Amino acid sequence: MMATTHALAGVVLAVAVAAVFPETAAGATPIPVLAAALGGLFPDFDLYAGHRKTLHFPVYFSVLAVPAAAVAAAAPTTLTLSVALFLAAAALHSAMDALGGGLELKPWLGTSERAVYSHYHGRWIPPRRWVRYDGAPEDLLAAAIFAVPTLYAFDGVVQTGVYVALGVSAVYVLLRKPMVVAAQTLVDAMPDHVVERVPDRFVEDFR
Repeated sequence: MMATTHALAGVVLAVAVAAVFPETAAGATPIPVLAAALGGLFPDFDLYAGHRKTLHFPVYFSVLAVPAAAVAAAAPTTLTLSVALFLAAAALHSAMDALGGGLELKPWLGTSERAVYSHYHGRWIPPRRWVRYDGAPEDLLAAAIFAVPTLYAFDGVVQTGVYVALGVSAVYVLLRKPMVVAAQTLVDAMPDHVVERVPDRFVEDFR
């Protein structure tokens, strides 16, 4: 799924927290909301280094989120809520990737059986393909669904951020497949010594 979809899914967790602790999560500071969005984005920081493995921990993030949530419930400060939301959103992201497509550069072809790596189980979890690939129309639909409660619950900078995320998502959906065609053309034009320096996952489908 798109990074924006994951970020919006994380912010939905902040909407739930805001209903319980409005004075902290939705009041004077948007920090817990931003922490939730960052947690939703964080696993994809491994895009260029072992994507969906290096920073994706579907089990361990979930395990860490439980005590963090307990601490936040007992002492709901901006810090404790932010930490809990970050970990919960990162766990949600890691788990959601199993519902999407595989890691191949053309995931709409459905040739990869690697969705997300579980370090706890020591193996790749296969893709369910409920969302066929990142940037698929149903991915944009999921992002829009996640955006609705956030737009209802928040205003100001958070609401603006949600609209920006939806705009970026829509553009990405339009460009997703043309980007792969452009990348293939670029790789074909590269000298071999340059292609050898590009991570394999970005060129293996073009060779």
